[in-house]
Amino acid sequence: MGVAIRVRAPNLTRATLMKVPNWSPCFGMLFFTTVFFAQQSLTTIPASIYNASKTSIVESAKNSDNFKMLLQGFKAANLEEALDTYGPFTIFAPSDKAFYGLPVSQLNKLNYLTDDSLLASLLKYHVVAGHLTASKILKAMCRGEGKATFTTIHGEKITATMKGIDIVLTDSNGNSAMITSADSTHSNGVVHEIDSVIIPSRL
Repeated sequence: MGVAIRVRAPNLTRATLMKVPNWSPCFGMLFFTTVFFAQQSLTTIPASIYNASKTSIVESAKNSDNFKMLLQGFKAANLEEALDTYGPFTIFAPSDKAFYGLPVSQLNKLNYLTDDSLLASLLKYHVVAGHLTASKILKAMCRGEGKATFTTIHGEKITATMKGIDIVLTDSNGNSAMITSADSTHSNGVVHEIDSVIIPSRL
C-alpha cells in the first residue's frame, strides 16, 4: 500500500544524501525531493502510485492484509463511517506489526477491544485533517528549518523530522515512528504507513 519513502533515484545513495551539510536542512530536503521526482520515470514504481484511488481510506484498509488491527480499531471506536465518508484526512497508519510491537502493559491499558474512548483517543492521534503528501511534509520541514508540527484531530501535536532520508514522527511522549510507505492516495485522503504506534499524552 503506497510507495516506500526509501525508494531512491538511480545513483542516489544513502551515503551521498548523508553528506548534505547539516547546517542546511532545507537545502538537503529540497535536494532529495528535486532529484527524486526529476528522475522518478527511471525508477521502478507501479503506475498506480501516481493516481488517486477511487476507494476511500476505509475501503482500502479492508482490502489490505497489513491494517487489520487498525480497521478493527476504527470500527470499535466508531470512526469507520467518518473516515469512509468525510475528509480529506491524512492517516499515519500503524501496521499490524506495529500494534503487535506494543508492550503488553500498554495493550492492557488501552483495553483494545472494549474501551471505545481510549481507543478513539489513540486512533485520532494518528489522523490529521487535510491532504498531507510526503512532499508537503518535507516542504513544511524546510520552512521549519528541519522540523514541522501537525495538530491531529485528537487535539495534540506530532512532530516530523528527518533521519537520513526517512521521515520520522515524534509523539507527545518522545516516542518515534518512521514512515515506511508513503503517499497511498484515496478518494478522501492519503495514508502513510508507520512502523510504530504513537501515543498521545492524554491517554
